[in-house]
Amino acid sequence: MLVSTKGRYALSVIIDLAEHDNEGYIPLSDIAARQGISKKYLEAIIKDLVKEKMVKGIRGKGGGYKLAVDPGKCTAWDVIKATEDNFTPVSCVTDDHAACPNKTACKTLPMWIMLDRELKIFFEKYRISDLISEEPFEKSNPNT
Repeated sequence: MLVSTKGRYALSVIIDLAEHDNEGYIPLSDIAARQGISKKYLEAIIKDLVKEKMVKGIRGKGGGYKLAVDPGKCTAWDVIKATEDNFTPVSCVTDDHAACPNKTACKTLPMWIMLDRELKIFFEKYRISDLISEEPFEKSNPNT
């Protein structure tokens, strides 16, 4: 289980669009420059976000991308599941491996299922609006 570069950058793109929401459609080159991410790589990420209806785009002069979801309702989990092909701690908890031959005898399967649930619960706690404000991190970090 590893959040890929694609997943991390997708979160950055969504946050960037939310922070600049009042500016209308944002050119991909502006996002790339602000985030320090190659425009070419962002094109693939934006494609997934548009497909999942998290972002909308228009072409031509004045074109670009705009957030299509409410940052107060969209969670980090929504973005991760939109861009990650598989985000489970072990393969036996994916839908592809639901018929594992060792399923009934496996002593660790319940633990992996619980970890999978906890990961989703963790990422569902953080809305895009939370990530913009950074306030939840200040409250939850005892070192600040």
